Amino acid sequence: MERKDDFAERRKHLAHLSEEELEARFWELAGQVVDPLIDLAKKNTTPSIERSVLLRMGFSSVETMGIVEGALDRGLIGHGAGHIVYRMAKDNNLTIREAGLKLLEGELWDQAVSVFKGGAN
Repeated sequence: MERKDDFAERRKHLAHLSEEELEARFWELAGQVVDPLIDLAKKNTTPSIERSVLLRMGFSSVETMGIVEGALDRGLIGHGAGHIVYRMAKDNNLTIREAGLKLLEGELWDQAVSVFKGGAN
């Protein structure tokens, strides 16, 4: 079975574009494909996924439960528990571990709420 070569026909709508315009079109289309996936990931996390992320960041199972509960209690879970720990570490010049332990001790949550609910994520 021979495949019909229709490349020239299918590319007519792109033929007038320069190399730069083709590249811009590629990235525009790539964004259209990826944006719904990012949106899906942002809106669909679970405590077990967030605990799993924190485990991979080096926290114990018991520690992950406390951090995730803190994020849930403050309505921040959608931003990702690992992201919260990372951001608090970065913003306060702490290690990931130090930031996570401070969150477990009840510290940094007001700042996290301000950062993430204030739209500066």
